[in-house]
Amino acid sequence: MGTHNHHHDYNFGEKFQFAGIAKILSLVGIAVGVVAIAFGLLSSDHIMVERTYANLLLMGYYFTCVCAAGAFFLALQFVTQSGWSAGLIRIPQAMASVLPIAAFILFVIVGLGLFTHNLYHHWHADGLMDENSPNYDALVAGKQAFLNVPGFLIRQILFMGSYSIFAFILAKLSYQEDLEGGLNSYKKSFKLSAIFLVIFGFTTPIWSFDTVMSLEAHWFSTMFGWYNFAAMWVSGLATIIIILVLVKKAGYLSWVNENHLHDLGKLLFGFSIFWTYVWFAQFMLIWYANIPEETVYFYKRWEPEYKPWFWLNIVINFLAPLLLLVDRSRIRSSNALLFTAILLLCGHWLDYYIMIMPGTVESHRGFGFIEIGTAIGFVGLFTFLVMSKLSKHALAPKNHPFLEESLHHQI
Repeated sequence: MGTHNHHHDYNFGEKFQFAGIAKILSLVGIAVGVVAIAFGLLSSDHIMVERTYANLLLMGYYFTCVCAAGAFFLALQFVTQSGWSAGLIRIPQAMASVLPIAAFILFVIVGLGLFTHNLYHHWHADGLMDENSPNYDALVAGKQAFLNVPGFLIRQILFMGSYSIFAFILAKLSYQEDLEGGLNSYKKSFKLSAIFLVIFGFTTPIWSFDTVMSLEAHWFSTMFGWYNFAAMWVSGLATIIIILVLVKKAGYLSWVNENHLHDLGKLLFGFSIFWTYVWFAQFMLIWYANIPEETVYFYKRWEPEYKPWFWLNIVINFLAPLLLLVDRSRIRSSNALLFTAILLLCGHWLDYYIMIMPGTVESHRGFGFIEIGTAIGFVGLFTFLVMSKLSKHALAPKNHPFLEESLHHQI
């Protein structure tokens, strides 16, 4: 009896209204992005064109990673049979639903980058694999079995395609559960998630080797995949927190409280430390071994134009969450958590910037209208797509078997 009375306090059928200033701002953001990208691509200066491609890769990859992290969050909740997150699951679901679009955009960017030689020219340039050519590069030629255009594009399609299919089905099953009730959808989701997590776990490192590490084809690090995974997961958690807090401030999701924020904040805190651990492990081993072909990666990033950014990256992504989220009262305050999540999203933009720029534009790096405009454009696009998706369905999965547990969640 008690549970039924409890349910009447909440309107589980409520839908998010995506309109007004939020919608206008997201469309303005998209327009700014289009202008910035057009400005860069149509420039007569080759360096500007290359810089635009580098920024497109950065934001396309970031956008796809955040949506993939939404799908990963979903799968993780199903496999661990978590109850606490049931009330807010529609947010990562909306992110996962947008993954096919994000994946398509990233695929177009890497494809165009390859064929115009603005990206990946370290391994995809004329004569690199040909012994008789003056451009011959023995190191790159040795990696030809992996670094070739057909293989590269096929892997992109396979990886991003499989993530997109799983993300789409997981979201669809949850919406089906709203209509049908019962445990059928949940059991299917559990099985699918288990398969997805295995595929995702084994393929994301290779996906990041292809998309980002191959920009500097001489260098490799076995830690790079996990380093990228940590960045993806922290960015995804930060995005879930930002959407959750803002949607709550707009007067929705009354059943989500500071206990749920506390859990998300703890994940954000813990995985920021994990990101630092992987970053430090990669850096320290390379610094200590001091082998020329390994140190070349950090040597580039210690040039005067990158070094301040290099250290700022650690301050924002490690020190800031450590100091801001170590206190229980702050982690439970939606404003403090919102501030930290926004800071970390900017921090991980910088993290990707330091991963991508030295291998593309090298010493010609810039920070101006192209960088800021492209970022605003993708943020606008993400907001528009995810919030439109969020507004299409009820904000609570009313037939979720663990919804009741989520309502009583307390820590």
